[in-house]
Amino acid sequence: MRRLAIALAAALLPAAALAQSCGNDASGFEAWKQQFAQIAIQNGVGQRGLEALAAASYSEATIRLDRAVQREQRSFEEIWRVRGGDQLARQGRERYAANRAFFDALEQAYGIPGPYLVALHGWETNFGADLRTVRIPVVSAILTVAYDCRRPELFIPHAIGALQLVDRGMLSITDLGAGHGEMGHTQFLPGNVVRYGVDGNGDGRIDMNDWQDALASTANMIARQGWQRGAGYGPGEPNFDVMYHWNRGTNYRTAVARLADMIRG
Repeated sequence: MRRLAIALAAALLPAAALAQSCGNDASGFEAWKQQFAQIAIQNGVGQRGLEALAAASYSEATIRLDRAVQREQRSFEEIWRVRGGDQLARQGRERYAANRAFFDALEQAYGIPGPYLVALHGWETNFGADLRTVRIPVVSAILTVAYDCRRPELFIPHAIGALQLVDRGMLSITDLGAGHGEMGHTQFLPGNVVRYGVDGNGDGRIDMNDWQDALASTANMIARQGWQRGAGYGPGEPNFDVMYHWNRGTNYRTAVARLADMIRG
């Protein structure tokens, strides 16, 4: 497997440096975009990215999903049942066995066990099957949550990243993703594609809708966030805390750890 990390020179500024007005409905979005254009220019966004910014629309669907996630309170076992954890484990064992050489190469390069990467892929998007469900334009979604007052500091750097990806021909205004602008098989936010994107299938390009690119990028990102090679990943173990940088949810990280153990067998 040939791996080629993309070279993207523009670094994302800390969110604190990008502070500006926010809003909780569509009424101020167009004015906010005009402000944000200046921030984008300061971060090296070019003409194509600025055109995508101008064309983006406020995503009511994104806000509905964001508020629904905020309200959701379920036990771990209920989440496991609803998400079909046992079935994901069965599918995961098959996928791991069928692609063992690929996952062994990723583990050698990045230190992330293959079963854990397979488990994360399964929990994120049902091994890509869920990519056909929630489909919202990535640029509009990520700009909407960057503008929204709930968590702008989290999403503003990724909004810059999305516009940088447009400049580089890796994203268009019509490309679809998940509710908060997540992209591809492991639901990368755009800024993380800029930082951690890797060509996992050796075709010389990075496409998060290709599962090999997505899993190689995932391994790269987790490794660079501090994964300890050979250490445990379950609750109370070192890599459980490292994965907080990927997803803050305790139930999420517990589910991926359980799936990985079941896939490993």
